[in-house]
Amino acid sequence: MVRRLLKVVIMKPLLPSLREKKRYVVYETLSEKLDKQKVEKLIEDVCLKFMGENGYSKAGLMVLKDSWKRNKGVIKVNTKYVDEVKMSLGLIKGKIIVNAIGVSGTLKKAKQKFM
Repeated sequence: MVRRLLKVVIMKPLLPSLREKKRYVVYETLSEKLDKQKVEKLIEDVCLKFMGENGYSKAGLMVLKDSWKRNKGVIKVNTKYVDEVKMSLGLIKGKIIVNAIGVSGTLKKAKQKFM
């Protein structure tokens, strides 16, 4: 009987100098009726359509779920793709208008300054 030993591989965390830098884009939605989940899904779909799968994955786009206040929210994105995300927010068509208000390097400053 042969026993197989499972080998657990623990990866070391990346050094801060090797991590990708990120920015926080604060956006505002203008509409009569707002559903938080629909707005987040709409933003993700439009960014995916504009940037494509490769650009979307490189951008590391993440709509932060817990940052929704008074029709404003935050998107976390790679520094190199901030302009593409802002452009794709401007391309949203329909009854909802999404405007990029500002960009910050930290989540705390983004919430203080723009929300």
